[in-house]
Amino acid sequence: MLDLATMLAGPYGATLLGDLGADVIKVESHFGDDSRHLGPERDGERTAFLGLNRNKRGIVLDLQRESARSAFARLLGTTDILITNVREPALSRLELGYEQVCRHRPDIIWIGVTAFGADGPYAGRPGIDFLAQGFAGLLALNGEPDGDPVRVTVPLVDVMTSLLVSTSALAALHARSSSGRGQRIDLSLLDALVHAQTSAIGGYLVAGEVAPRTGNRSQYFAPSGIYPCSDGGSVVITCPSEKFFRKLCASLDVGWADDPRFRTIERRLAHADELDDLLRECCAAMPRERLMAKLVAGDVLTAPVNELPDVVRDPQIRHNGMIASVEHARLGPISLTGTPLHLHGTPASVRRAPPVHGQHTSELLGELGYSADEIASLVRDGAAGVAAP
Repeated sequence: MLDLATMLAGPYGATLLGDLGADVIKVESHFGDDSRHLGPERDGERTAFLGLNRNKRGIVLDLQRESARSAFARLLGTTDILITNVREPALSRLELGYEQVCRHRPDIIWIGVTAFGADGPYAGRPGIDFLAQGFAGLLALNGEPDGDPVRVTVPLVDVMTSLLVSTSALAALHARSSSGRGQRIDLSLLDALVHAQTSAIGGYLVAGEVAPRTGNRSQYFAPSGIYPCSDGGSVVITCPSEKFFRKLCASLDVGWADDPRFRTIERRLAHADELDDLLRECCAAMPRERLMAKLVAGDVLTAPVNELPDVVRDPQIRHNGMIASVEHARLGPISLTGTPLHLHGTPASVRRAPPVHGQHTSELLGELGYSADEIASLVRDGAAGVAAP
């Protein structure tokens, strides 16, 4: 499959398919994926690209040159899936549109990722995760009740869209296995987030309710929040049902379950401030590890508020294989996030480090039938690029 997308949603969808065993070829210009220029740098490599592009081989082609387009046409002939987020008119000018690509591989599965949709009133506009959060109402919902809207800093919209990229690719492959036909697939960040907002948007459509900003609290139950401990750490505690509230009370050895103010979910919501004050007082009297031990032993819904160094050391995250080690062509051994796909019959894996810019250009052109002299000519003319030593 070919990854012609940049930044996150498209490339990360290709990465997930690479985790599952696909031979993913990342096609870049001489400038490279925009993520190659973002984030902390180590020996010329940027962390944003490293974090998103495992399990790929990389080739550099200048698709504005005829000789590069000829090489790309050969590559298309071997391709099952193509992912792009190039906007018009550049998409057609580079001959990457669905109908253009089908001339070289009629049964190709073509996936186009846009910010707001392939057509319609916002079609063609540039967009990223932050803008989708604004359009889909997430900014208005996120933050403290008396504060300003707050951006969700993790690019969850991009990541959700990447899951749709991989899911739709697999569905289209399955359909092609019986029909023999490929297809065009259009995905957008906006649709992915509207899909994820089913509770809030559904509440408005069905009941006319406009969900308020609640900060770390829940709109539907209490207690639910972040509570500081005596050693400066904090924990998350949430009680979405009577069962878990009673477990919390038992773990902390308090009689709140029998207090008339807290006997039902509705009463706990009405007296959320008082309940939070009591819970904060209990948590503030203990160091985090001791409190966590009591809550976990009592089967309470709880978690530590981990900093990133805590995350990469977390025993469950390590056990799940979510920190993986690979050998990078320039950096040597590096650690990356692993794959979340745990198939027992056909396991997903992290097999390749993210490619250095142009790392596999010569290798891939050779597989397409180009001689060493022809490859050297393409590189010399600027139609192709190879990795710097």
